[in-house]
Amino acid sequence: MTEEEKAVLAANEAFYRAFEKKDIDTMTALWSQGINTACIHPGRSVLRGSDKISKSWETIFKNTAYMEIDTEIISTEISGDLACVLLTEKVLQVNKGRKMKAQSMATNIFERMGGNWYLIHHHGSPIMS
Repeated sequence: MTEEEKAVLAANEAFYRAFEKKDIDTMTALWSQGINTACIHPGRSVLRGSDKISKSWETIFKNTAYMEIDTEIISTEISGDLACVLLTEKVLQVNKGRKMKAQSMATNIFERMGGNWYLIHHHGSPIMS
């Protein structure tokens, strides 16, 4: 594994740990502040721009008491300052005493800016059992 791949996978892991810990400050810092940044939560329409994306994560975090996320990387591709990580997400959420499990296919696209990798696109799509 190259140093670039390690750095991209570290950024991807930081995204999922912020997601799991419901850490809005870290989550916000991981995302590009560009106006074309996009996020598509499973079953939802596209959100564009860092403000809308941050508000969506705040809502998810406020409405979830507990969360565990396991990921399985399918592939990592890097081309210049862009990187794409394809993976599966297994999410366990607890809210109001109810446990919910879900699986999604996800695409995370990162852009390298100033030597750091920032998320510019996240798309989660539910896997139907």
